[in-house]
Amino acid sequence: MPHQYDVLIRETHIDSLGHMNNAAYLTLFEEARWDWITAGGYGVAEIQAFKQSPIVLEVTVKFMKEVRLREQVQIVSEILNYDGKIGEMKQTMQRTDGTVCCEAVFKMGFFDLNTRRLIEPTPRWRKALGI
Repeated sequence: MPHQYDVLIRETHIDSLGHMNNAAYLTLFEEARWDWITAGGYGVAEIQAFKQSPIVLEVTVKFMKEVRLREQVQIVSEILNYDGKIGEMKQTMQRTDGTVCCEAVFKMGFFDLNTRRLIEPTPRWRKALGI
């Protein structure tokens, strides 16, 4: 089930061209992912306790419409697939009228902090993602 995260675009997100800076998109997408996994029961405390963490392996971002100061947007996050050690997640930033402004597809994995290797997603991690 997709996760929804509402954001008001602030002055710190805007660049000298008057629209959202490209790096701010990734920051807000990350905020939405943290909100999702923390709500799913796998936040920073669990990462530290189990020494296992999600990691981003690759991202493709498509900018479609300008996002401007003080716009209210929603980030929708969903798992596209998760086969073996590699999963794929899509995050969409849209205006309140549903207009898609930006879309990002992330390849991700689950990382063992002791062995420093990708591992299969654990049941606890799968539950946090709703899969």
